[in-house]
Amino acid sequence: MSEEVKAPGKPVNKKVSPGVQALRDVVENVYAEAREAKKRGEPVGWSSSKFPCELAEAFGLHVVYPENQAAGVAANRDGELLCQAAEDLGYDTDICGYARISLAYAAGKRAAKKLDPTTGAYVIDPNSGKPLKDENGKVVIDPVTGKPKKDPKTMKPFTILDDLNEIEKLPEGAEKERRIAALKNYRQMIMPQPDFVLCCNNICNCMTKWYENVARMHNIPLIMIDVPYNNTVEVEGANVEYIRGQFADAIKKLEEISGRKFDEEKFEKACANANRTAKAWLKVCDFLQYKPAPMSGFDLFNHMADVVTARGKVQAAEAFELLATELEENVKTGHSTLPFQEKYRIMFEGIPCWPKLPALFKPLKENGVNVTAVVYAPAFGFVYNGLDEMVRAYCKAPNSVCIEQGVDWREGICRDNKVDGVLVHYNRSCKPWSGYMAEMQRRFTKDLGVPCAGFDGDQADPRNFNAAQYETRVQGLVEAMEVNKKAKEGDK
Repeated sequence: MSEEVKAPGKPVNKKVSPGVQALRDVVENVYAEAREAKKRGEPVGWSSSKFPCELAEAFGLHVVYPENQAAGVAANRDGELLCQAAEDLGYDTDICGYARISLAYAAGKRAAKKLDPTTGAYVIDPNSGKPLKDENGKVVIDPVTGKPKKDPKTMKPFTILDDLNEIEKLPEGAEKERRIAALKNYRQMIMPQPDFVLCCNNICNCMTKWYENVARMHNIPLIMIDVPYNNTVEVEGANVEYIRGQFADAIKKLEEISGRKFDEEKFEKACANANRTAKAWLKVCDFLQYKPAPMSGFDLFNHMADVVTARGKVQAAEAFELLATELEENVKTGHSTLPFQEKYRIMFEGIPCWPKLPALFKPLKENGVNVTAVVYAPAFGFVYNGLDEMVRAYCKAPNSVCIEQGVDWREGICRDNKVDGVLVHYNRSCKPWSGYMAEMQRRFTKDLGVPCAGFDGDQADPRNFNAAQYETRVQGLVEAMEVNKKAKEGDK
């Protein structure tokens, strides 16, 4: 996919495409089915994002993903509330924001709409909502304050922290009903509590203690897959044997949890679905190689929940294949989901700041910068043939490979996707990822000849993000890319 599209990258209609809607439906169904299973008394598991989903899928177990949940909670602007709740429970501010959100949620903490105890009505936040517009689309100004009036329909109540465990202990009555009704009910805030947890530390070592704490909190089984760090590019045979032994142990424990015997045929079907989904996902990622790109790189960030949540399901494979056909059509017609004309192309290194996505996107849009390369998204494309290859695939998470492998991945995607620069997120929540980024930046500039800029932030805790610093770094990167561009034009 190295060819260039001559069309100028016309934005497509904002209407949700059938492929995107299909992916949303797949994820909604996974969570809805887990909630229904919980009501029926069936076991529901929490899984780390890179635990081999094929194992639980072979038993027909319902599994949900706390990392995705935490990202969704953060994107819904409730991340700081639950991070603070975890800190109040004794967890340190220096641990992962996803972990803090998840641990608070596991302890029963919930975001809720603030109630007036006297009237029982919700207390509206005067700073919320969008400006009120008249019939001509103009913003209505308050003659008293001189400021734009707020549209009452868009204003929301204050958010407070409540405790589900406390609510459940209340006697039946009006107070209990009001507090239950006040709890926020978006998908991530009504995820069922776990009956078992599945943990794989190929993505990070913080995961181990995070899931140990959840298991201890709920007194439930923890199934652990330990993936040794790869100090070499190739995965050693001894590591493969070690992990295969853990797979066998995990299968025995899943038999006990599910009450079913392991079915080789169902496992092979789950592997086939996971491979099909991964191939379709990687194909979608590869469309960013076109210039201009038929989509925004932020689309990949949004679809990561889909590939994590349902990778072992045929419906996810079908939905990604449909999305790929839509992107192929965009290429042919010169359209793009990017809502502005692409002027510069960058790699965004790291996990996005979910609670600050609008702030991330704004200066990029203003400067015509499209994210056309990310290593975080294709890292979930596990493709393999046979059990040994499957083990090796799960050893290749970005945080479990040596720096040489990491540099090679990133520089390869930068070349293939024709980037003009690199924007690095020094993510306070993800220290294993951010720790060697300074060396990565040095190599990118030396090997690729492209400018790099870094900014401080956090994937879930908005207190660690500064919009002014970010905007300054983006502006500096744009200026450096423009200098590079003019220098290249002068050499022709």
